[in-house]
Formats: sequence, structure tokens, C-alpha cells
Amino acid sequence: MSKTHLFNAQIKWTGNTGSGTVNASAYKRNHTISIKDKVDILGCSASAFRGDDTKHNPEDLFISALSTCHMLWYLHICADNGIVITDYIDNVTGTMIEVPGGGGHFTEVTLHPIVTITDKTKIDLANALHSEANKKCFIANSSNFKITHHPTCLIHS
Repeated sequence: MSKTHLFNAQIKWTGNTGSGTVNASAYKRNHTISIKDKVDILGCSASAFRGDDTKHNPEDLFISALSTCHMLWYLHICADNGIVITDYIDNVTGTMIEVPGGGGHFTEVTLHPIVTITDKTKIDLANALHSEANKKCFIANSSNFKITHHPTCLIHS
């Protein structure tokens, strides 16, 4: 039986410098992402789009969401398969192209997870389970481009 889940967030533009959007350079792209009972996230567009690189931008949050979703599924699947993970870090990268006339899209995201496990006999299984995590990841399943994985598996010493 399928389940439906509803998620809510409030996005508030905070970049009105006094004249609103009278022209494209008259306002800032600053905004606040608010989710009930959670710390607000200060956002802006990337500097390539007249933004502030000291704030989170939608593109950074998107690749972070892909990586985080993958990690959470991966940890669960490894636990179910008797693989003890003691550390996990991912250096995710994403490529986005702009198209003439405005707009654009991601063409690829690559996860580079570095996973530390306790049993060296399970390295091959640990690496293989990234494919299973990708199949389960809600964000990956909502994407229309290729998501690849280049995992590294280390042994806890």
C-alpha cells in the first residue's frame, strides 16, 4: 500500500531594497526558508545569478538533498545487511547548464561517498549497496538526469 506524505515550508523573499523589482538590478535575491520547529535557512541565488555566495542557494540545496537522501537510505540498507558503518562523508558535485533565453537544468550529479566500515570482508557488498540506495532515494527518483556514484570504502582501524 502506498503512503502519501505532505511537507511544508515557507519561503519569504527578503531582498526588497525599497523599490521592489522595478528592474533586475534593483533588488537582492535574499530569502529565508522556514520550516516549523526548525532553524531558518538564509538563502540567496548563486553569485552567477546576482546572488550572495555566503548564503545557501537552491542549486547547493538540491545537490545536498540528493546526497543526504542517498546517505540515509544507504545507512539503512547497510544496517539491514549487517554492515557496520562508523563514518560517512560525501563530496557531491553537480553540473548545471544554462540555456539561451534563461532557465537551465542539471545534467548530472555525482556522489563521492567515503564510507568507513568495520568488516573488510564486506567491502564489495558495501560498494554494491549504493545502487540499491539510489533506487530507494526519493530525491533521486524525482530527478530526470543521471546520478552516478564513485564510492570509496575504508576499514575502521
